[in-house]
Amino acid sequence: MTDTAATLTPAALPPTRPVQPESDRIEQAIERARRALMARQKPDGHWSFEFETDCTISSEYILMMHFIDEIDDVLQEKLARYIRLKQRLDTHGGWPLYHDGALDVSCTVKSYYALKAAGDSPDAPHMRRAREALLSRGGAAKSNVFTRILLAMFGQVPWRAAPYVPVEIMLFPRWAPFHLDKVSYWARSTMVPLFILCSMKAKAKNPRKVGVPELFVTPPDQERHYFTTTTFVSRLFLVLDKLGRAVDPLIPTALRRKAIQRAEAWFLPRMNGEDGLGAIFPPMENALEAMDLLGYAKDHPARATCLKSLQKLIVHRDDGTAFCQPCVSPVWDTGWAAMALLRASPDDATQQSVARAMEWLAPLQELELKGDWAVQAPDLAPGGWAFQYANAYYPDLDDTAVVAGLLHVAVRGTPQEGRYRERIERAADWLVGMQSDNGGFAAFDRNNTHYHINDIPFADHGAMLDPPTEDVSGRVLAFLGVIARPQDQPAIARCVDYLRAAQRPDGSYWGRWGTNYIYGTWSVLAGLALIGEDMRQPWIRKSVDWLAGKQHGDGGWGETNDSYYDAGLRGTNGGVSTPHSTAWALLGLLAAGEHDSEAVRRGIRWLLDHQQSQGEPEADLWYHPSFNAPGFPRVFFLKYHGYTAYFPLWALTRYRQLLARTRSNP
Repeated sequence: MTDTAATLTPAALPPTRPVQPESDRIEQAIERARRALMARQKPDGHWSFEFETDCTISSEYILMMHFIDEIDDVLQEKLARYIRLKQRLDTHGGWPLYHDGALDVSCTVKSYYALKAAGDSPDAPHMRRAREALLSRGGAAKSNVFTRILLAMFGQVPWRAAPYVPVEIMLFPRWAPFHLDKVSYWARSTMVPLFILCSMKAKAKNPRKVGVPELFVTPPDQERHYFTTTTFVSRLFLVLDKLGRAVDPLIPTALRRKAIQRAEAWFLPRMNGEDGLGAIFPPMENALEAMDLLGYAKDHPARATCLKSLQKLIVHRDDGTAFCQPCVSPVWDTGWAAMALLRASPDDATQQSVARAMEWLAPLQELELKGDWAVQAPDLAPGGWAFQYANAYYPDLDDTAVVAGLLHVAVRGTPQEGRYRERIERAADWLVGMQSDNGGFAAFDRNNTHYHINDIPFADHGAMLDPPTEDVSGRVLAFLGVIARPQDQPAIARCVDYLRAAQRPDGSYWGRWGTNYIYGTWSVLAGLALIGEDMRQPWIRKSVDWLAGKQHGDGGWGETNDSYYDAGLRGTNGGVSTPHSTAWALLGLLAAGEHDSEAVRRGIRWLLDHQQSQGEPEADLWYHPSFNAPGFPRVFFLKYHGYTAYFPLWALTRYRQLLARTRSNP
């Protein structure tokens, strides 16, 4: 459970200071941020910042308690308080997917339903406002597939409102158009227990008999437009969906039983102890509800442990609210925090802090188990790190590149180098082996590019796949550049070709795992610089010029999550600058050798002017309420609270390092 101390809170405007030389201000800012970041380090050496999302997850937690009839009224009220606070009564009246976002129908349906389940009267002003906003947008029938499945399980819509996803999918051969191995890890782990729930037409216990018929414009049984199609492939899949429903009653009972057993045999070994199936909320929730449906007793070890894994995602705040995280991010946070501290100060305390972080990280590398990724790389030895405390089946390339890169840079040329060398080499071998055929790198799998799957009725969220992306490719490239192994040169060359082809006409790069083109462009520029590319090449200068051109008048950078809907908004945020975007932009420009540019100097001044100062050592970081990453672009967004802690510090230390290098060697 994340403690309240990890929360960054906004500060008042910084007090007026006497004019200081900029070099002095930089030193003081780094020192304050260094101390603040070290104060957040856990006793065992790691960091884990709060990991916040929209109200969907917290709402689902409340409804999950009603599904299995295990309602913790105290926790429910804390979650409800949080959900109420996030409603945008000042604008659209509903719930957005991110700070200052537009109303999202699915998030608003779940939030309204959760509050009603928690006891809020539908006649209360905030509930009435939300309901009116929903009905004006077509009502709950317009919600997404996952929301309609939840509504079907609670008896609020007929099952025909949900896509047909028979558990017999578990028996499909690998050559079939749809197979588990052809979708992303998050889709795979979410879907397997969901197959059971949908095939058995699960019915929530719902002991308080709470429903939401008032959220529908047309009565659910009369609604005929739950699905829309836009392509030939999606229309074809919808025909197959209807055909499947027609033949479902003819499926032999023995075959269904076999398929259910296959599904159980798939998810039970992957339950991952108290870290949970897939180490993310949706699979854990679905697994718990599937076990409840299948008759697992409450004290059954698998079920009890699954519930514990969900409870550990709850963050209790001092204001009497609580929210549920989608997962936790300790490996990611620790890797970046240690990287930011690495050059912050040569003093023993700082270097010991980094050393403790590396000691914590090293044994989390998976060196034995071949997870689901091995289907596409059966002869490859394991060597990756996961995002969470434990997720052995699903290490990811992004975390692996960051952690292995940290280990290499920190111990290179020191007596500690031998201690970590084998782990670094194993990570490098695993990363290179996970390169996709197009030269890019994805997050969890290789060649996960079966794009037709995004057209099935189940995939209206468009997040079924894990194809290579520019930001992950840039990160892997950066790591391969710093370790500089001759045998990796072919992989590096193929990745550069991939990145050249993926560049947008204006020079920017899309960011899959951070918002958005600023994050993606920084990631690529850092990778290209560290492999020794000539950063003066015209195609690279185009990216540099794009970044510089997106600087705001106040010297900072910012980007709205709306750029995932409208690429014309890339690199913009209505003139609002944020610490994380400013740090990413600066790191991209610094990678390109722009440390002497006016754009960089102005960006550094922006960070100096916006560092918090509340008189407490832990407060001397940065803060902004905006969400800074997509879970799934356009449908699910995240706020990494750590991003405004370690990235601005890293940008300042990198700037100082490059300036010192220039002065000592003009």
